[in-house]
Amino acid sequence: MNRLSITLLVLLTLLVPSLVPGDSVAKAAPVSASEAKKLIEQSGIKGGLVVHVGLSDGKLTAALKANSRYQVHGIDREIQKVEAARAALQKMGVYGEVSVGLLTGERLPYIENLVNLMVIEDRSGVANAEILRALTPNGVAFVRNGDEWEKVVKPRPGNIDDWTHYLHSASNNAVAQDTVVGPPRHLQWLGSPRWSRHHDRMASMSALVSAAGRLFYIMDEGSRVSIQLPPSWKLVGRDAFNGSILWKKDIPKWHSHLWPLKSGPTQLARRLVATDDEVYATLGIDAPLSAIDAATGEILRTYKDTGSTEEILHDNGTLFLTVNKEESALVKYAPINPVVGDQGDVGKNWRWNEKPVVVMSVDAKSGKANWQRRTQVAPLTLTADAERVYLHDGEKVVCLNRTTGDLEWSSEPAARRRTITYNFGPRLVIHKGVLVYAGGERTMKAFDVKTGKVLWDAPHDRSGYQSPEDLLIVKDLVWSAPTTSGGDSGAFTARDYKTGEVKISFPPDVSAYWFHHRCYIAKATEKFIMPSRTGIEFVDTEKKSWDINHWVRGGCLYGVMPCNGLVYAPPHNCACYPEAKLYGFNALAPATVSREPPRDVDEDTRLVKGPAFGDSITAAAVADDWPTFRHDEARSGTSSASIPTDLARKWTTEIGGRLSAVTVAEGKLFVAQIDAHRVHALDARTGQKAWTFTAGSRVDSPPTIEAGRAYFGANDGWIYCVRATDGELIWRYLAAPEDRRLMAFEQLESVWPVHGSVLVQNGFVFGVAGRSNFLDGGLRFLKLDARTGSMVAESIIDEIDPETGKNLQMRHETLQMPVGLPDILSSDGENIYMKSQRLDQEGQRYDIGPNSGDFAGQAAIHAGKHAHLFAPMGFLDDTWFHRSYWVYGKSFAGGHAGYYQAGKFAPSGRILVFDNDNVYGFGRKPDHLRWTTVLEHQLFSAPREAPVVPESAKTRRRGKASSAAMVRVPLSKKIDPTSKSIYVEAWTNAEKPQGVVVAHGGPLNGYSLFIQKGRPQFAARINEKLVQVSSKESVVGKWAKLAGAITSDGQAVLYVNGSMVATKKVEGLIPKAPAQSIEIGADDGSGVAEYQSPFGITGLIDDVKVIHGSFTAADVEENIEAPEALEGKAVFASSFTSGKAQDESGLNNHGSVVAATSVPGRSGKALHFAGRAKAGGPSSGSFVEPHWTKDAPLFVRAMVKAGSNLFIVGPPDIVDEAETFEKLKNRDVSVDAVLAEQDALLNGSEGSLLRVVSAKDGSTISNIQLESLPIWDGMAAARGQLFLSTQNGTVICLGK
Repeated sequence: MNRLSITLLVLLTLLVPSLVPGDSVAKAAPVSASEAKKLIEQSGIKGGLVVHVGLSDGKLTAALKANSRYQVHGIDREIQKVEAARAALQKMGVYGEVSVGLLTGERLPYIENLVNLMVIEDRSGVANAEILRALTPNGVAFVRNGDEWEKVVKPRPGNIDDWTHYLHSASNNAVAQDTVVGPPRHLQWLGSPRWSRHHDRMASMSALVSAAGRLFYIMDEGSRVSIQLPPSWKLVGRDAFNGSILWKKDIPKWHSHLWPLKSGPTQLARRLVATDDEVYATLGIDAPLSAIDAATGEILRTYKDTGSTEEILHDNGTLFLTVNKEESALVKYAPINPVVGDQGDVGKNWRWNEKPVVVMSVDAKSGKANWQRRTQVAPLTLTADAERVYLHDGEKVVCLNRTTGDLEWSSEPAARRRTITYNFGPRLVIHKGVLVYAGGERTMKAFDVKTGKVLWDAPHDRSGYQSPEDLLIVKDLVWSAPTTSGGDSGAFTARDYKTGEVKISFPPDVSAYWFHHRCYIAKATEKFIMPSRTGIEFVDTEKKSWDINHWVRGGCLYGVMPCNGLVYAPPHNCACYPEAKLYGFNALAPATVSREPPRDVDEDTRLVKGPAFGDSITAAAVADDWPTFRHDEARSGTSSASIPTDLARKWTTEIGGRLSAVTVAEGKLFVAQIDAHRVHALDARTGQKAWTFTAGSRVDSPPTIEAGRAYFGANDGWIYCVRATDGELIWRYLAAPEDRRLMAFEQLESVWPVHGSVLVQNGFVFGVAGRSNFLDGGLRFLKLDARTGSMVAESIIDEIDPETGKNLQMRHETLQMPVGLPDILSSDGENIYMKSQRLDQEGQRYDIGPNSGDFAGQAAIHAGKHAHLFAPMGFLDDTWFHRSYWVYGKSFAGGHAGYYQAGKFAPSGRILVFDNDNVYGFGRKPDHLRWTTVLEHQLFSAPREAPVVPESAKTRRRGKASSAAMVRVPLSKKIDPTSKSIYVEAWTNAEKPQGVVVAHGGPLNGYSLFIQKGRPQFAARINEKLVQVSSKESVVGKWAKLAGAITSDGQAVLYVNGSMVATKKVEGLIPKAPAQSIEIGADDGSGVAEYQSPFGITGLIDDVKVIHGSFTAADVEENIEAPEALEGKAVFASSFTSGKAQDESGLNNHGSVVAATSVPGRSGKALHFAGRAKAGGPSSGSFVEPHWTKDAPLFVRAMVKAGSNLFIVGPPDIVDEAETFEKLKNRDVSVDAVLAEQDALLNGSEGSLLRVVSAKDGSTISNIQLESLPIWDGMAAARGQLFLSTQNGTVICLGK
């Protein structure tokens, strides 16, 4: 008998009183490394998180990491054993992915459902229920019981579900049979990458599925620096409960990563299917189908004649495929627009070609083809049940025999959209013998699966956005809701799946800002529908209640996935709510009592005194030290001391692994070896290692040095104080409410981590523990006595608004929200700052944002007190995410037209440093402060004080600062046209045949009175639908009175000189307040009608009136000469008599005149609009007026100012993005080599360039070539020398 033959005890409850030995067990002598391998084999666990309870010499702990698919954590109650095992593991060079810690208390330091395999040599009072709590479903524990082992398997609960296909299963019903999934309240795990590659181009994640506790997805892991750089597509396997990466497979060629946003191709999500043991995928865009071992990533078989498989279904051992035997038209795609993408072109010119493909049935295990049939198949419609296969052939629903592929029936014509674009596909769902179809043209039909007989038809609401529409069957009810745009009601209707009878109908019960639906379909569980209108909403269909979560969203194209009792939100590239929205790959758990942080935290257990506590400590600080992150508490990155410009290498010390930035003080250099959990001190003069301290998890940034002490936080939730001379522990304080671990970025960390670089000021240490205001009880702000470690103040920063007591999300305005994510703290000596959020020294929040819902208004608040340096996406974000940069100011705007706005009003850049007078940085060139794919950067110096900005500029909502002369009326509730009749009139004398006269709103809702081709036009936009009426006569070169109306009897009417000239039916009144305000002379940003904004008029405008009320078209006709007699009131009226846009309605909605001039008018004064603005906006795209700007031939990854010079370092920049984009556009293959070379340079192929630049004028003083790349922001200047940590794990000292 095998020495490790083991009795399997499957425990069916968490309340097992004891573990009883089986009849046949292995003797449990001390376990060798070879026996550890056998334990792993016996467990059946082929990757994930392994926990070793009861440490010895570290050998078994190390041996449990059998290969790269495993991570190991050892724990013991005896600190001596922990230290001995840690030392042994470090000597082996494996520490980090194998780590150890101290076990305290009765609770294991892990969240629920986290550990795949436990090897328990010494159970040390750990209860059976506690073991099962921490194990994943199907997780295994080996428990030593005397001289024997018992194997314990935690069963998978019956109330959680897999998600094996894009649309959940072969039924195409995107509904999980999962009653555990719920609104997110806890983080289960957080994985890489931090961001999707780019907003303006194709989504980085193409497909995501889950089966048997594993997760599989296809993702582009290419550079985030530029979307033009080559892609790196991978098929990735992860553990579904802890995020451990199990394996990766290269995909050499996939769909073009330059395909535009909002354009699909949705079919890519159907190229990946999972079962318990195997994964089915195409490992290339034109590759055949492969079967892959789900546990190891090994290719098991490749299926014959399946090249260019476009869709995959798996049901009961059979694969059903659509195979395109012809070359796809998509391979000929080339990008066109270098600014915001080519979705318009793709929508018009790239669509389903309606050509036949081959439908195949294949035995999944043998690879034998059962049958094949050539037919048209509308995208996403292939579906199957136990007896039949169904599809839509572009005209009708077709049913095939599952066994033979023969035609069983075809339906009467089933309508669909005339054009099926690549981001769309009709929906065909099977449920209990009924087939429900929706083709995107506002109806749905139900068919009997046996006969094809139509059972019922009904309206189908428009849903999704630039994606397939939603068709969900939950608890025998077919659900539908209009959710596409912000103006849609969102009211859900549920129909009986057999009869179509309406059973339930209810609107949202929350007052929230709805943006357009995220660009992916809704999904559901047995309890919740998840429409994702703005973040991730959970609609409880029984309670008829909505739960909003604007602070988290899924990735474009695919969206989110609810299964395994969790919600998976892949990395996004969204800039909405940038200081609050989660980043990375998030797995989120619902509210769980056992996950709630303890209400009462025992202070006696939080503070641990070390051997050096109470010792007398001497310090040897000097004035030109660099004692904390970025030099000082304000994080200036500037030292007043000079550094020689003729630098030479003084020493290099190899540490290895991923390093942090450095601090230099008291004769030593301090650096964190991040993934090895270690802080190192080196002799600053020689580079010799002085001491090393190991924390319980990652230390992500360097210590702060003060008075002979080194202070740092760690991702284990502790704040440490050690003696700077020898690293001896003085004290450590548990900033987290308890020791509780999860997996974050592929290592074990605390639920409540603390950034390494804590703030030390005036005898106190300040730090923040946690990951989000909205998860796991929020953030904990700590103020500790620097000498003793005792707690002075603690404040909870959570989702509760401290001023109102309501949820913080209620403060959101359009795409702006308060700060909800932590960062390294900074201080101006009086206030403490966490990103843009101002705090006092007890952690109380002040000036809670947002300050405006207006894009520019939110981003323009910088002048005066409390301006500081902050990084909206985090100081430590080294990804070069294209929507991220630093700001010296007070605010940052979110949204597609907001993220670049701060750079118009305050010094900003990828990286910044500042002194008493100026800010220096490497940032976007001003003409790139807009929504654009192509980016170029420059080195600059600008005044630290924010520029004076005209009030008119602060109301710009979208796009670049307007290039048109115009009048802007402030956005307010007083001009809200919701559910009101609208009348607008103006006198105009147009000099050119086009331009806006008056507009209010944008592409979702609004109206516009304008001239096109010389003829007056009036446009009404209601729930995105545009209705436009036009005159036949030109009004150019003469005074004309133009008027438009949207009336209560559903008419859009145009009047010229008092006569009605055109009318057309509209679908009602404007349902929701437009995001843009009233504008005269132009329509800035995204226009109401189909003209190119701002569409400024050239000519005169006089006597403008806007009236809201309740009136019909007949009422307007009757009162056209005296519209003030209408049943309503003017909300804006101006005769421009004073040369200003004074509101004469009595509501004080005074407008701001931008670049229009006062001239004699029809009677009195009028305003003359010159089309393009001559003044009032920034001449260069930004109001910031730099002292100097310089192009730099490198990507600046680190920067310091020392004395009168700047030191910048980074890899070479050899690409002009405009030029390379043009070559990509023209399909010039020579550009591929250039982009590949740039990619290699960014990865260190030629090291980096260190350049010394005059801070006075930007002139280059000297250049030094380095053989390695710097880590992000990894440079310090101290004691006449320059110190740099590098990506190859070395620290370099440069001096004279």
